[in-house]
Amino acid sequence: MQAAPLRATTTPAPAPALPLPSVTGALRAVEAVLMRGGQRTARRNAWTSVLEDRRRAKDRHEAEYVLEAAATRRPQAT
Repeated sequence: MQAAPLRATTTPAPAPALPLPSVTGALRAVEAVLMRGGQRTARRNAWTSVLEDRRRAKDRHEAEYVLEAAATRRPQAT
């Protein structure tokens, strides 16, 4: 009987060590978990404010148009 030929085996490289999270990173992660609902509410409120500002700008533009038209209109002689 012959011995099986030897094969070169490679050992997998060790996984790179992950850096330990900093205190700041850990606090941000905790804050993200705890404040998730609050952020959603804040974003919704901000978007509502944007939409309200756009509506006011549109109303202001329309009022300006009406006032401009009224100012340039001349009374008609009867």
